[in-house]
Amino acid sequence: MEKIIDEKQQGNALVMEPKAGNGKKLMIESYGCQMNFSDSEIVASILAKEGFDTTQSLEEADLVLINTCSIRDKAEQTVRKRLEKYNAVKKINPGMKVGVLGCMAERLKAKFLEEEKIVDLVVGPDAYKDLPNLIHEVEEGRNAVNVILSKEETYGDISPVRLQSNGVSAFVSITRGCDNMCTFCVVPFTRGRERSRDPQSIMEEVNDLAAKGFKEITLLGQNVDSYLWYGGGLKKDFKNASEIQKATATNFAGLLRMVAEAHPKMRIRFSTSNPQDMTLDVIEAMAKYPNICKYIHLPVQSGSNRILKEMNRLHTREEYFELIDNIRRLMPDCAISQDMITGFPTETEEDHQDTLSLMEYVKYDFGFMFAYSERPGTMAARKMEDDVPEEVKKRRLTEIVNLQQQHSHYRTKQFVGKTVEVLIEKESKKSDAHWSGRTTQNTVAVFPKENYKVGDFVMVKINDCTSATLIGEAVGYSENQ
Repeated sequence: MEKIIDEKQQGNALVMEPKAGNGKKLMIESYGCQMNFSDSEIVASILAKEGFDTTQSLEEADLVLINTCSIRDKAEQTVRKRLEKYNAVKKINPGMKVGVLGCMAERLKAKFLEEEKIVDLVVGPDAYKDLPNLIHEVEEGRNAVNVILSKEETYGDISPVRLQSNGVSAFVSITRGCDNMCTFCVVPFTRGRERSRDPQSIMEEVNDLAAKGFKEITLLGQNVDSYLWYGGGLKKDFKNASEIQKATATNFAGLLRMVAEAHPKMRIRFSTSNPQDMTLDVIEAMAKYPNICKYIHLPVQSGSNRILKEMNRLHTREEYFELIDNIRRLMPDCAISQDMITGFPTETEEDHQDTLSLMEYVKYDFGFMFAYSERPGTMAARKMEDDVPEEVKKRRLTEIVNLQQQHSHYRTKQFVGKTVEVLIEKESKKSDAHWSGRTTQNTVAVFPKENYKVGDFVMVKINDCTSATLIGEAVGYSENQ
């Protein structure tokens, strides 16, 4: 379940084009991983049919929904603060209803509804289609809860309303839930068992995005590599599938090929991968199609076999190295990023050195590094003592972050002097005279605007770099344009 949490996006309220609704206003704020932002688009779509237009103004909202994350403590504290703010507004506007969606819903439903009485409805990640009924319940004056996890729901039939989109890149959800019981992770308990979405409905969504002019899509799931469609049903039940189902099944490499062939000029990314499910056929598909981006987010969490076992990660250090070697062999120019947890229960200095040596071997392009913090409901919280002292965690994290910084700079320096394709996404944060976009390796590049525009594929000659950004100048359009 490794996820990338984009700090800049946290708490954004979604806004869509107003439709001629019945004047009802919905404000929806999202926290956590990209999956939550993607889910908010599904919710907005369901409620648009009920006549709700989105708003960013809390004061004019009839319904306020907060899409929650229970991965980190910080997210939980933030959500509580927001709920207090909503309640202050509720005193002025008693007609306003407040709901909690997403991963925190299941765990805190009793607290929110009965003990603290701060919300009117609580809806888990698989129950969004039930929202119209739940809202009706609330309007009748009753609290409404649906946190039942489903084995079937993939929202494949709902076309998400693209919120806050740059019109260039979009996320397409392909799996929900996760079967990997990593001991530090709460996702299997908050989002349920893993199921894949019908490739037909994925293709329809991708075709629709292409028709609307999107230039890049990211296939999204807690663990995309284990995508497996055999007519519906859970991944773990595939062994009981009929012979014909097995023969006609679509795995992740198959899905990648379908999407890449359908839209040769559209860039394809995916997130997140799990090392144990990253099979050779996925790497081969990436190497074969130029429009599949040469970038893999490949969370490892630790470089120590003993700790990997404690985390219930189903790969060893050696298997991870073999995977890295295969990627480098088939795609020498592929970028790889990591997730790393330091200070997991029982971690010794020797385990920590194993992590540093693994990083030296891979030399990741970038990474997401955290000190371990206990999450309620996980196996680690139930069975392990959080026994690494805080100052030791901090020191180890600093060492990991510093080493990653060196490796990131080493990787960006390899681009200097080369000319690379960049898809323009937005104006540079630091200068309104420059565009910002990403290379196929997911590295950010900035360059003078000239007469190019957002959504253009441009060839950029790289003249300089920092550890995170390439700096260059455009030399013309790429053949994708």
